[in-house]
Amino acid sequence: MITYREALDLLTNEDFLKLGKSATELRFRLHPEPIVTFVVDRNINYTNVCESGCKFCAFYRREGDKDAYLLNVQDVLKKVKELSDVGGTQLLIQGGLHPNIKIDYFVKLFKEIKKHFPHIIIHSLSPAEVIHIAKKSNKTIADTLRILKDAGLESIPGGGAEILVDEIRKEISPNKIGWKDWEFVMREASKLGMKGTATMMFGSIEGPEDIIKHLERIRNFQDETGFFRAFIPWTYQPGNNELGGKKVSSYYYLRVLAVSRIFLHNIENIQASWVTQGPKVSQLALFFGANDMGGTMLEENVVSSTGLKFIMDKNEIVELIKEAGFIPAVRNTRYEIIEKILD
Repeated sequence: MITYREALDLLTNEDFLKLGKSATELRFRLHPEPIVTFVVDRNINYTNVCESGCKFCAFYRREGDKDAYLLNVQDVLKKVKELSDVGGTQLLIQGGLHPNIKIDYFVKLFKEIKKHFPHIIIHSLSPAEVIHIAKKSNKTIADTLRILKDAGLESIPGGGAEILVDEIRKEISPNKIGWKDWEFVMREASKLGMKGTATMMFGSIEGPEDIIKHLERIRNFQDETGFFRAFIPWTYQPGNNELGGKKVSSYYYLRVLAVSRIFLHNIENIQASWVTQGPKVSQLALFFGANDMGGTMLEENVVSSTGLKFIMDKNEIVELIKEAGFIPAVRNTRYEIIEKILD
């Protein structure tokens, strides 16, 4: 286990190829087989109306905007059916902090999904959404999560983490929850026997110290709970938003990815972000510590709203993995292998 200072030195000073080699060696100690996993999934953004108004977000709208929307249950079920029809198993439902949605909306939605598609795993709602739903419904976080779990929610994605340093959060998302609130939701979910993932959006205004602080907070929480199944670092996209700035290089993305693998020794799975990096860089990520290619994403709206749009279907992900010399394997949300694709 390396220290904060050692991780910071790796991020800022270590030879690039040596860093990748170290991350790859650790990846193979955790996953000896040359397998790279992915999940057949779909992202459904049930609304783009959001009270938070994060400066980095190009997706959100205010209530009353002409292109603001809120999907009803039937709208969502149609999308879930399309996922099921192609053999999908994971559903990521996320949206904005809508001022008029209470917990009943999600209870009905999740129950209908599980009624019609019991094989679909609902991996949905970020900690910020959970807190928002609890407040709007006059319930505690614990009660909110229990009710949602009973309705069908199984796993919590790490969305809304951005950088888990409040000084940075106050600049890029001043109306969103602080890092301790984010962690609190994950802790309450863990007490209920749920699992989740952790994310990091980097490349906006944070420095290397903030990145390592984020990783340290994730690692400490994982030591306590074992809650996270995977860690997904991805890069800020500067298009069509208030924050602006420049996109960080793929070189820096791979450095951060490799340090994440080395520092987060207690999280088994590190995911490559082909949605923000494209196919070729995500392929390189497999040699910088990543062992998972994320999801096929039949639908993606948030990153694409910045003007960046990479799309890959199952066959393209399979070929990308094979081309890099690995064996593709379809998994579910629990990282259980469903199928190894050997031919």
